[in-house]
Amino acid sequence: MILKENYRSVAACQDMKESLERMDSGMLFTLAGNELEGKHLIEENTTKFQDALHVQLGNITLPGEREKAEKIQALFEGYVKVIPLVTEVGRSIEERKTEYFSNVQPLFHEIKDIAQDILLMNQTNMSEASNTARSLADTAHRRMLTAIMVSAFLALLFSYLAHRWILHPINRLIESTNQIRGGNLDLVLEGGSRDELGRLWESFNEMAAALRQVRKEDRVNLMRTRRATEEVFKALPTAIALLDLDGKVEVSTETADRQFGLKPDVLAGELGYDWLLPLTRKALDEDNIVERDPKNGYVQQFVDNREYFFQPMVVPIPVGPERREPTGLALILKDVTQVHEQQEMKRGVVSTVSHQLKTPLTSLRMSIHLLLEERIGSLNEKQIELLMAARDDSERLVGILDDLLDINRIESGKSRLALDLATPRTLVRDAMEPFLVDAKDKGVTLVNDVSDDLPEVMADSEKIRHVFANLLSNALRFTGPGGSVTIRAKQEQDHVAFLVEDTGKGIPKEELKHVFEQFYRAPGQDENSGVGLGLAIVKEIVRAHGGDVGAESALDKGSTFRFTLPLKADATGSKPVKTMEE
Repeated sequence: MILKENYRSVAACQDMKESLERMDSGMLFTLAGNELEGKHLIEENTTKFQDALHVQLGNITLPGEREKAEKIQALFEGYVKVIPLVTEVGRSIEERKTEYFSNVQPLFHEIKDIAQDILLMNQTNMSEASNTARSLADTAHRRMLTAIMVSAFLALLFSYLAHRWILHPINRLIESTNQIRGGNLDLVLEGGSRDELGRLWESFNEMAAALRQVRKEDRVNLMRTRRATEEVFKALPTAIALLDLDGKVEVSTETADRQFGLKPDVLAGELGYDWLLPLTRKALDEDNIVERDPKNGYVQQFVDNREYFFQPMVVPIPVGPERREPTGLALILKDVTQVHEQQEMKRGVVSTVSHQLKTPLTSLRMSIHLLLEERIGSLNEKQIELLMAARDDSERLVGILDDLLDINRIESGKSRLALDLATPRTLVRDAMEPFLVDAKDKGVTLVNDVSDDLPEVMADSEKIRHVFANLLSNALRFTGPGGSVTIRAKQEQDHVAFLVEDTGKGIPKEELKHVFEQFYRAPGQDENSGVGLGLAIVKEIVRAHGGDVGAESALDKGSTFRFTLPLKADATGSKPVKTMEE
């Protein structure tokens, strides 16, 4: 710090001397006739001198330094005042020279000498401080070497004594601890002293004895708990089996044993269930509960010549609440036979009722049309009005029955898909064409915003046209005049996503999650808008294609319905035919 402060003063004094010399040179330039360059040198170095003087005044560190610096300041103020007498062009050259040699030159030398005195004071102090620091450093170095040698000797002595009195007994204690960790709780240490280590050995022996007692009690409790768990587990009505990470059955219920052959010590993977290994691998990879997708069908099993259906679930079993590494798996086979039979019964009832209703409904429609054509007699205005309403209701009934039959065929796997390659823009263009007139009549803009460069998708064009028909009819129904309905498409990894966007009144958030459910109709809809099967059919058709559906909406801003179709599997242009169930 001393060197730094003194150096600042030395540098400031050096700058003052250099600036003063350049100012003096500037006055000589003016005397020689070069007034412009001379005045420039004087002005420039006056500022530099003042800056250096300001640094010096703010860095007073030695006795007498302030008085000298303040004297420089006073002399420089007088020096600056007489400079114009030398540089003024209006005066004679003799007067200017006389002023220079009689007033300016003495001030110049006096200021320069005082600055040199301050410089030498600081240089001398720097030298003295450096010598003092060097002397202190040499003294400290000698003392440090002495201290290091003494410390090294004491450390060697302490190391020897510690190894003899402390480390050797501790090493024996560490070896005994390792043996206990390996399961040798019968170990007893023999202590030969009454010091702290001796008391530590006694405590160690007491700890080993307590551990032996705890181990004995834990074994008894564990055996009792395991036995009780196995007995209770076997009595559970659901088919459940606990597997280790190798797939070996550890514990299972009697139902799992009887219906699936999941006995203790049996490898579950060798029982021939093709659905089991993928489920267990997925559960371990994701470290989460995994169920078999219902789209792949339930697991069919014959027990005592009776058909049963099960929904498999695999649950990873972690070590504890903090550690998530699974130590095994729980295989749960939920009996869904009753649910499956109810679904089959519902499909049968819907199919039977729908077909039974279609025949009389067809006759009723034919009769209404014959009456409206007045082939069997003329009608008055009121009769025509009633028949027109009956015709509209009968057509609505036909639509409802067709929807019921469609969704029944889809769920039962009887509806077949004729997949072919199709461009997204062509699918959208063909689907929009029947709605152009209705949109124009209603004052709604219908926009096809699908690019031509999207890759082809695998689709049944007729079924996808039915999907678009449902989505577009809903969008037009809930979009007022001046609004718009836009269809977009974009590629997302291995599929193309189609979006039907409208600017209608939107769907409440609490209703949005139910729109794809069967027979669900949002509150406030027109009574003639259907029975809530259209979007359910859309969902089943898209899923049959291997895609998925979804919807987003904001009140008074509009809704967006989205579904995906897979890209073509290869470039062969093959036309696979598959059922909805597949």
